[in-house]
Amino acid sequence: MKQLIIITALQLVTIAIGAQNYRTETDISYTVKTDSYAKERLMLDIYHPTDRTGCTVIVWFHGGGLEGGNKEIPRQLRNKGYVVVGVNYRLLPKVKIDDTLDDSAEAIAWIFNNISKYGGDTKKVVITGHSAGGYIGMLMCLNKTWLSRYGINADDVMLYAPFSGQAITHYNVRKMNGIQPLQPVIDQYAPLYWVRKDCPPLVLICGDRELELYGRYDENQYLARMMKLTGHKQTYLYELDGYDHGDMVAPAFHILESHINRILKNK
Repeated sequence: MKQLIIITALQLVTIAIGAQNYRTETDISYTVKTDSYAKERLMLDIYHPTDRTGCTVIVWFHGGGLEGGNKEIPRQLRNKGYVVVGVNYRLLPKVKIDDTLDDSAEAIAWIFNNISKYGGDTKKVVITGHSAGGYIGMLMCLNKTWLSRYGINADDVMLYAPFSGQAITHYNVRKMNGIQPLQPVIDQYAPLYWVRKDCPPLVLICGDRELELYGRYDENQYLARMMKLTGHKQTYLYELDGYDHGDMVAPAFHILESHINRILKNK
């Protein structure tokens, strides 16, 4: 019995030492914007190993319908050798969607220009996020003009993997124009509008089609179909049976990591 207790204690010490190899840097400003709301919101957190370089960088955009939410470092991505960046952006209706998307592009540009200081590899950047965060990631991927404003090529991202992102124009963007959530719109703010064959791998993950929010799976299914019809050979679509819009997040991380590992194995 004593031997077992000693072994367990040593294991606990090892775990504690391993945990100390990671550090979280909080509230780092990524913007050159000077208005008070930008100064308040446009910050990011970085969770990174302290003793490694060349790490995969996972950029996580939070959900909240573009009207709420805050930056976070998902627990499922901790202690796995990743550099994880949680990003805040300005929220509707205090700003317009163009401002929110510009913020997101500025954050990604900051990451490309600075993440090597935290052990990240700019050739291994992954853009992901849930719901509104997934929607932002889709637009960063498919409409290259947002990132190009900051001198970044959207195709330099290794992988885009939105969790339950909206493929048509986001319902709260429509709300600002007096359009109800069940009135579908596909305009310049819809990822579907920008389908193209020459983008990086795109992994679309959704909950159960009968449980998802506002037909979210069906939107993603159509986006996947159109991407394939345009000739994009690395669009992947997943439906997580039995999981609703919120519950799908936890199991989706396994799919995300499997695609990261597949790409890195073939690099």
